Amino acid sequence: MADSHQTFFEDEELIRPIEQTGPGFYATVVVLLCVIAFAGYTYVRQVIYGLGVTGLAQPVSWGFYIINFVFFIGISHAGTLISAILRLSKAEWRRPITRMAEVITAIVLAIGGLHPILDLGRPDRMLHLFTDGRLQSPLLWDVTSITAYFAASTVYLYIPMIPDIAILRDRGIKPRWLYQFLSWGWQGTDHQKRVLERAINILMVMVIPIAVSVHTVISYIFAMTIQPGWHSTIFGPYFVVGAIFSGIAALLIVMIAFRKAFHLENYLKEIHFKYLSTLLLIMSILWFYFTFSEYLTAYYGHEPNEMRVILYKFFGAISPYFWLMGVCNFIIPLVILANPKTRTIPGILIASISVVIGMWLERLIIVVPSLANPRLPYPTGVYIPTLTEWSLFAGGIAVFILGYLVFAKLFPLISIWEIQEGRDHSIAEVTDRLTTYLPDQPLRKL
Repeated sequence: MADSHQTFFEDEELIRPIEQTGPGFYATVVVLLCVIAFAGYTYVRQVIYGLGVTGLAQPVSWGFYIINFVFFIGISHAGTLISAILRLSKAEWRRPITRMAEVITAIVLAIGGLHPILDLGRPDRMLHLFTDGRLQSPLLWDVTSITAYFAASTVYLYIPMIPDIAILRDRGIKPRWLYQFLSWGWQGTDHQKRVLERAINILMVMVIPIAVSVHTVISYIFAMTIQPGWHSTIFGPYFVVGAIFSGIAALLIVMIAFRKAFHLENYLKEIHFKYLSTLLLIMSILWFYFTFSEYLTAYYGHEPNEMRVILYKFFGAISPYFWLMGVCNFIIPLVILANPKTRTIPGILIASISVVIGMWLERLIIVVPSLANPRLPYPTGVYIPTLTEWSLFAGGIAVFILGYLVFAKLFPLISIWEIQEGRDHSIAEVTDRLTTYLPDQPLRKL
């Protein structure tokens, strides 16, 4: 870690967005606040008039709110999990990426965690989970795991930020009282550096199993029922793979957007996007494998209620969304990312947007068809989301964008001290590490 004065001169680009704010920032904030205000109005209206203002009804009692809950929680895996794995594997190319990924987790988890409350209709009923919760209920497991994940990921985001907050404090950037408070008296002493490194190492080991457990437990909400299309042992790993898949795509979109907006081309280089896009391609293939395996085993068994759901997905009213999901999650990423000529930053952006859309459609395909085709001999249910649900979905996206913009206005999106540490120490460390991997050079006889 270099001293702050040296960092000021070498990494001025990382502090400039905090010190200088253009009119575009305020215009964007105003637009986002308008979207959020309208979403707030529709939610208040829902609380007053009840869930009748939505498209939810029997038998489709879960709709956009649960779809978006699973979707947002899945995207949260982009951050802490990917960051922790890259740190643990000592991947040096991680340094400009980790914080941008970790911010996604903290913001999206807060948004996703609120969606079950939207689905309740009466938010006060959430208190029953704490007063009358049953240990055998997957819903209680879900609240516990998400709370633990949010706490761990927030601490994991904050701890590595302390040296950079101290840089902002010493530079006199306003609000200085905030940086003074959050820097915890950081002076960059050897003892402080050792404590910081130890804390990061402990947190990155803890956060990986917590992150995996979160989406596994979310899958249990579906799989622990006997609902056709949900009662599957593959749902745990299937949800985890899908979460990492959509998380990487969201991270790539954020990186490309802020690279362009903040002129971070010197830090977020093409090699970073190629490495992450390779991971995206691998996850696309894994997702296809799990999806194919799920439907093959269900179709082979040919259980009548399962077949009713499968045929509804393949050829029913929801079939266009099912086949579009396959195109977005597998065909488009495979065509673009498997070809070096199209694996450029614009191509990666198209593939990432395609995956985010496809993974939202996947959550739709999981939730609606199984509820629309119950085991009882009832007619197939119909679900049409209303303006209330669409506006709250748009409000969730607006909260995410606004939260990210506010964070970027207050703190560096790329870790300054980690970049400097990479310049000062990592080249020598990697060289030493390589010498331990390679066999000793044999002695040659003269």
